[in-house]
Amino acid sequence: MNERMKILIGYDGSACAKAALVYLQRAGLPRKAEVRVLSVAELWIPLPASYGGVDTTFPAEESRLQDEALQLAHEAQNVVKTLFPEWHVHAEAVTGSPVSSIVWRADEWQPDLLVVGSHGRTALGRFFFGSVSQGVLHHARGSVRIARANDKKPGEPLRFVVGVDGSACADEMVQKLAHRHWSTDDEAMVVAANWTLASQGVRNALNEQGVLTPMSQWIAEENERINAAVEKAVNRLKGANLRVTHLVKLGDPKQLLVNEAERWGADCIYVGSHGMGRLDRILLGSVSSAVAARAHCSVEVVR
Repeated sequence: MNERMKILIGYDGSACAKAALVYLQRAGLPRKAEVRVLSVAELWIPLPASYGGVDTTFPAEESRLQDEALQLAHEAQNVVKTLFPEWHVHAEAVTGSPVSSIVWRADEWQPDLLVVGSHGRTALGRFFFGSVSQGVLHHARGSVRIARANDKKPGEPLRFVVGVDGSACADEMVQKLAHRHWSTDDEAMVVAANWTLASQGVRNALNEQGVLTPMSQWIAEENERINAAVEKAVNRLKGANLRVTHLVKLGDPKQLLVNEAERWGADCIYVGSHGMGRLDRILLGSVSSAVAARAHCSVEVVR
């Protein structure tokens, strides 16, 4: 018997968090899964039980906040159970900062997928995009889905963009996507950016340094490798009964992925991430973090 997929959902009751629950139906997830819904009572500084020998009301306040957070978690639990009757869903609440609490729980439980809404209700979240979602994306060790609402109905065929670059992590991402549960009407577009020497001025400068020819050869080899990776990804996703197209185009991969997803009306962009060390997570690729910040649709960074 196959193990159930483990999914951790960070939930704060915001519109984006509610949308994240609904649009899980459009993520190719399995019929059976083990799910934990986590709500965080936001406390940045531990509250003292007494001050100067006098008891304070802080413990009662902290308890009230955690009760409210648990109530939110149960709210989400009921929604998820309705959407996915065969999922085992548990509700949890903790106190602390949202990012560190969600990442701590993920490190402890090690889910296959961590889901958060793109914008939350935290004070910082109202001023800075993705204080929670981007923080979770940068520090979590596993796959992270940043969910955004769209106007598509649950029964409509899915459209999603798959960004590949010939790397090992992109190849692993495609393998994972091929094992998800898709409809034969669902569509995937494999997108990759090719390299080029930006301008004649750059070419002239490289020529003067005597490196134009080796650089041109390297770019040609890199583009050949990327094209082979695209072909491999297309064939693998076709094997998952998806309708698959592809696009290889010169340009910045960050902008290319975001633009094509918007033009095509994609539900989600899937990208891989490089590295699992703390430094790698802090510097998380220019591509995955930028796409997560700029995209109009959901983004899943697959590790």
